[in-house]
Amino acid sequence: MEHLSSWKQTIELALAARDVDGDHDMSAAHAAFESFLEALESGECRAASPDASGHWHVARDVKQLILYGFRLGRLVESHSHDAHFCDKHNLWPAQQSLATRGIRIVPGGTAVRRGAFLGAGVTIMAPAYVNIGAYIGRGTMIDSHVTVGSCAQVGENCHISAAAQLGGVLEPVGALPVIVEDTAFIGGNSGVYEGTHIHRGAVIATGTIITRATPIYDLVNETVIRPIDGVLHVPENAVVVPGSRAVDTPFARQNGLSLYAPIIVKYRDDKTAASVVLESILR
Repeated sequence: MEHLSSWKQTIELALAARDVDGDHDMSAAHAAFESFLEALESGECRAASPDASGHWHVARDVKQLILYGFRLGRLVESHSHDAHFCDKHNLWPAQQSLATRGIRIVPGGTAVRRGAFLGAGVTIMAPAYVNIGAYIGRGTMIDSHVTVGSCAQVGENCHISAAAQLGGVLEPVGALPVIVEDTAFIGGNSGVYEGTHIHRGAVIATGTIITRATPIYDLVNETVIRPIDGVLHVPENAVVVPGSRAVDTPFARQNGLSLYAPIIVKYRDDKTAASVVLESILR
C-alpha cells in the first residue's frame, strides 16, 4: 500500500524527536496512525495476504506500525456502569460502521479493538475478543469465548467454535501470523498458535491444539507433517483430531508414557461437510 511508507516515516521521525525532546508535537504522528488504523479496519491493508498463487506474505511495515502504535499511545482509564479498564488511548474498541455491512456483535462483553477488520456478514457471539491487526472474512462466525489474536488472518465462511483460541504473532515482524483459510472449521476449546497455517476447508476437531512445535501425523497418507520455513501447514480439507503417540524409551515404555499428537484421520467428505455446515438461519 502506497501510504504505508509515508505513515511509517512520519511516526518514526516523531518518536525519534520525542526521545530527544519529551515535549515534541506528536499530532502528525497521531494523525498518521489514525489513518493507518482506518486502512486496517477497511481491509485496505493487512498484516499478511496471499498472492495470485495462494502463497502468503507478511507485511512487515504493517506489523511494525502496529507496534509503533503502542509507543504512541497514552494510558487512559475508562469508567462506566459495567466496566473499568485502562489502555492506550489510540487502541480502544473500534467504532466501526457495522449495520451497513450486516455485521452482528451480540451484547455481553465482546470487544473488537481498533485496527481489526470485520467482513460483511460476520457474526460475533458474546463474550469474544478480536485484537488489532486481525482480519475476519465475510460470513464467518466467531462463537462465544473465542479470542482472535493480533494479526491473525481468518478467511470467509469459517466457523470458530466456542472457546477456541487463535494466536496472532505480532512479533517478530517478519513472522507469518496464524492463518485460517476460507470455509475452515475450528472446533470448540481448540487452539491454533505460533504461525500455524490452516488451509481451506480443514476441520480442527474439538480440543485439538496445533502449534508449529507439534508435528501432525497423517494416517491417510502415512506421513508426518512438520514446519516448512517455520510455518506448520494443515492441508486443505484435512480433518484433525487430538491423539497421542508412544514414547520409545525404556523408562517411557515401562511407565506406558505417550505424548500428545494431532492426527489427520480423514479428508473432508460429504458427511463431514454436513456436520460442520454453517446455518444461514443464524445469520
